[in-house]
Amino acid sequence: MRGRDDKTGEFLAPSRSANRREALDTLALGEALVELSQAQLARLPIPEELLPHIRDTQRIPSHGARKRQLAFLAKHMRRQDQDVLDAIRDGMSKDGDAARRETALLHRVEVLRDELLGDDGDAAMTSLLAEYPHADRQHLRQLTRNTLDERRRNKPPHAFRELFRQLRELLAQDDGASDHDADAGFDGHDDSEQEDQD
Repeated sequence: MRGRDDKTGEFLAPSRSANRREALDTLALGEALVELSQAQLARLPIPEELLPHIRDTQRIPSHGARKRQLAFLAKHMRRQDQDVLDAIRDGMSKDGDAARRETALLHRVEVLRDELLGDDGDAAMTSLLAEYPHADRQHLRQLTRNTLDERRRNKPPHAFRELFRQLRELLAQDDGASDHDADAGFDGHDDSEQEDQD
């Protein structure tokens, strides 16, 4: 039962409904965490003692058992300082925004590359160079020619991938992203490599 401050009349402890809201917020955070990949979890400031509980929850397919494990995870999370949980939320928010920006960038690059390699490739190149006047036009034209040549001769897609990298770098710089950010999001494996295998 909550007490009151004799001088101010304010409650000394959170109300039952406030505690319930906090518990539900923590449970929702736990549900969001178990949906993340191991790489995404590694980028968040999650205390070491919580990671095994998150992994255990991820491994449980059964709905009922998973729900119980989530409640168990949330119980352990509530033992953490509020600052720790806030830091995790902040990290997830930033990671989510960054992931969305990265996905949008990769999609724009793929569309642009397809346009350059399509029937109207010359017009697409002219449009690209008008929009990005600082681009290395000679190198982009050469990569486009090499990619088309690779396709005709059924060669491995080296130029195809390099064209993707160059376009990505160009668009990332124009979006105001630093070179470090552009490199950090790219691990040498892009969706184009998957396309090559199809």
